[in-house]
Amino acid sequence: MDSQVTRLEQVRAFTVHLLTASGALWAFLSIIAVAERRWVAAFAWLGIALFVDGIDGPIARRIDIKRKLPDWSGDLLDSIIDYVTYVIIPAFALYQSGLIGPTLSFLSAALIVLTSAIYYADTRMKTKGNFFRGFPVAWNMLVFTVFAVKPNEWISFGAILLSAILTFMPVWFLHPVRVVRLRAVNLSIFAIWSLLAVVALMAGMAPPAWAKWGLVASSLYLYAVGGFLQTFARR
Repeated sequence: MDSQVTRLEQVRAFTVHLLTASGALWAFLSIIAVAERRWVAAFAWLGIALFVDGIDGPIARRIDIKRKLPDWSGDLLDSIIDYVTYVIIPAFALYQSGLIGPTLSFLSAALIVLTSAIYYADTRMKTKGNFFRGFPVAWNMLVFTVFAVKPNEWISFGAILLSAILTFMPVWFLHPVRVVRLRAVNLSIFAIWSLLAVVALMAGMAPPAWAKWGLVASSLYLYAVGGFLQTFARR
């Protein structure tokens, strides 16, 4: 450990790990809500977990947490919580709801948990430009959109199957915070998606048509912009 790091700095750094670890609590509360089929509460807790996941990384990098607490791995802690909040709970919600029919809901949940487990073991997950390589298992957002928009069950299953396949493809996907290219636009679109998600929650997961179309449009942008920029970069 760096001898110049003070005890107070270590304590402050550890609070960031505690912030990250709070995702486990939000995940636990979301699991309870899914088990009780309280979908608004379930996704609200996942929304808090997503917010925490969005701010803890920048804070950790800003205070140089790896230097101050080299014996604690924030990356490992983050991955453990992400697998629960991004993968297990959305898959469980899909299965528990039977939203796209019992068979397709089960198959979708199985695809989600299996492909995502392998993805987290891929050391090539990130590109040099901070894009994700392959679909970044953002099942919390995709499954939420399916719950809010409620498209045809085969369209829903097709989107899940395509995403599972793209998990293993060398296609770029956006990290809204860390990707520098078009960052202002990307953050704005992500903010719009987030606001529309709040509208959907406040409407009991039955948002008005304009909010549904807004969710679809913003989701498609966030889903496809990485691949578009990848194609443009190769020209």
